[in-house]
Amino acid sequence: MDITEVRIKLMDDSHERLQAFCSITIDACFVVRDLKIINGTKGPFVAMPSRKLTDRCPKCSAKNCLRAVHCSQCGVKLPEERAARGEDGRAKLYADIAHPINSACRELIQQRVLDAFEQEQVLAQQPDYVCRYDDFGEDEDFDSKDDWSEEPVSTRSDAEETRRRIEPAASIPAGPHQRSTSQVPQQAAQLERVVRSADDEADDDFGSGII
Repeated sequence: MDITEVRIKLMDDSHERLQAFCSITIDACFVVRDLKIINGTKGPFVAMPSRKLTDRCPKCSAKNCLRAVHCSQCGVKLPEERAARGEDGRAKLYADIAHPINSACRELIQQRVLDAFEQEQVLAQQPDYVCRYDDFGEDEDFDSKDDWSEEPVSTRSDAEETRRRIEPAASIPAGPHQRSTSQVPQQAAQLERVVRSADDEADDDFGSGII
């Protein structure tokens, strides 16, 4: 794997834990966005793109992040300590969206991103500096109080990854934004049942209210 480009967006306040957002381009054909450079106790480290884990309110079933004290929908007080904990005792509040599955890949991403981060800090001192990061407002969703693990990137093992479900390859590749051929007969049959049910209801209601 070759990381062909890294784009960095530096944060305005260099004293905050969140130092920068970045995106990486792999083999000049695949982009991963929303990596974060966090200032830890041992120096900056890379956090992979992730989402906050949620659970459902016991009263109204609305989804709330695991740190929420009250339900955002009905306002009921939520139970404490809802998050599962790892072997180190830390609460698991996030799930990686993309992550390396071996240490070699992890170290490659870490080193490449941190090198680009240092270069960007130097470039930012120039009067004509222009950030090349494609900004879609990631920093608006970032919570400065988030408790980011200082373990660099993700360390999920190869064995864990191989246990995940892998879909078999299709004999004929589908075009972009197309459903797989295996789904078409099922969806067609479902649509036919819906149409037939609607026709039956229309026949039953025809003429009602005349007498």
